[in-house]
Amino acid sequence: MSVGRLVRGGVHGLGELFITLGVVLLLFVAWQLWWTDIAAGQTQRALTHQLEQQWQAPPRVTGRVAATKLKEIPMGDAFALIRIPRFGHDYVRPILQGVDLDILDRGVGHYPQSVDPGEVGNFAVAGHRVTYAKPFNKIAELRPGDAVVVETSDTWYVYRVQRHTIVTPDRVDVVAPVPEQPGKKPTARMMTMTACHPEFSARERYVVFSVLDKVVPKTGGAIPDALR
Repeated sequence: MSVGRLVRGGVHGLGELFITLGVVLLLFVAWQLWWTDIAAGQTQRALTHQLEQQWQAPPRVTGRVAATKLKEIPMGDAFALIRIPRFGHDYVRPILQGVDLDILDRGVGHYPQSVDPGEVGNFAVAGHRVTYAKPFNKIAELRPGDAVVVETSDTWYVYRVQRHTIVTPDRVDVVAPVPEQPGKKPTARMMTMTACHPEFSARERYVVFSVLDKVVPKTGGAIPDALR
């Protein structure tokens, strides 16, 4: 066999290999961007429905997330719902304890070292910006004054967006009790939301800071004005 035929055969085989790899890559991307959204969306809707069903029972303690503090809730368990009118009238996602990737795949994750909703300090959460139902996909659309509502078994906590920043992943001070001021004693009731930035990258973090505006007990089926 001539050298030319060997070269042509090798080039042909290499081309087929590249085509195969391209198809595999496209399938993987489709799985990441499409299927994970569908599967995670189903899971998050199921968790939301599960919480709403649990909350139909009379609350045991008024003005608290539940009968136990969040630090006593097992990792991966859902304990609250987050509603953001800016993201759409029907937007709702479960909040789970922990921020490991397998937890974030199921909803919004709560940084375990941060406080409970409504408490003095920083209630900090994280969420995917792409894939896995992307709960914080539109985080960059939030504007000062926008409502971020956290619903627990017996209480609505209405936070109002103050500002945002973009930081590197090592800037863990954004979830400190006083955001960006580690070691300082908190006096305000804050909420921090974090997501990867830019989209399709984990190079940075997009961070939104909010402050507690209103606490609305669910007595008599009350709903905060922000959700009307």
